[in-house]
Amino acid sequence: MTPGGPTDADRLRLREAPRERPVMRQVWRDLGFLHWPIARAAVAARLPPGLEVDTFDGVAYLGLVPFTIPLTRTPRLGLPIAPAFHEVNLRTYVHRGGRDPGVWFFSLDAASRLAVAGARAAYHLPYFHARLSLETLDGPRFVYRARRRGAGPPAELSVRYGPIGPVAPAAPGSLEFFLTERYLLYAWDGHALSTARVHHAPYPLAPAVASDVRETLARAAGLSPTAGPPPVVHHAREVDVRIYRPHRLSA
Repeated sequence: MTPGGPTDADRLRLREAPRERPVMRQVWRDLGFLHWPIARAAVAARLPPGLEVDTFDGVAYLGLVPFTIPLTRTPRLGLPIAPAFHEVNLRTYVHRGGRDPGVWFFSLDAASRLAVAGARAAYHLPYFHARLSLETLDGPRFVYRARRRGAGPPAELSVRYGPIGPVAPAAPGSLEFFLTERYLLYAWDGHALSTARVHHAPYPLAPAVASDVRETLARAAGLSPTAGPPPVVHHAREVDVRIYRPHRLSA
C-alpha cells in the first residue's frame, strides 16, 4: 500500500454488509479482471473534486472487467427487474482523504437498455448501451466482444480470457485484494459526489490469462490505449450480490 492511503482495515470494513436494506439483487458470473499500470497523473486528471488516486506500492491501475449478469431481482420478493445481460466496465481505484477506498468508473457498457437508463438516472453512472456477446469455450475459456451503440464515443472490445490456477479468496495486503475486493463506488452528477455500496462474499478468485485483447474503451474515455506489458488477469466464477441505494455526499 501507499503511505497516506487507505489501510487493509479500511478495505475490510467496507466488505461488511451495510445495515440498510438493499434495493436490488444480482448474480455476477464469469468476471474477467484485466489490469494495467497507468500513470497516476493521467488518472488524477480525469477525477472529479474530492477524489484521489488509490495506488498499490505507488502504482495506479486501469481495469477492464467483462462479465455477465444472469439475474437481476428485487431482494425480498425475488421479482425480476431486468432480463439477463452482459456488461463491461472500465475503471480505476480511488479514495477520499485516505479513507473509503472505492471504484471510479470511466465507462460501463451494457446490453440492457433498461439497466443503462436506470443506472444513469438513479446512480449517475456513465452507462452506455452496447451490443455484447460472451462465448464459453472448453477449458473454460471465454470470448467476450462488445461494441457501443448510439450515444457516447465509439468504443469496442474483443478479448479471450480464462482461469489457469486454483481458486481462493484474495489475501488482504496482496495486489489481488487491492484490485478486486471493492465494495464502494463513486459517481458524479456534475455538481456533487455520491456513493453506493455493494455486498457479496469475497470473490472466488483464480489467476487467469488473457489473449487477443483489442479495445478502444480507454481511448474513448480520454486515456491512453492499454498497451505495453500483458495485463494482470484474474477470473471469478460467480458471486451473489446485494446493491444498495446511492447517497449524495456533502461538500
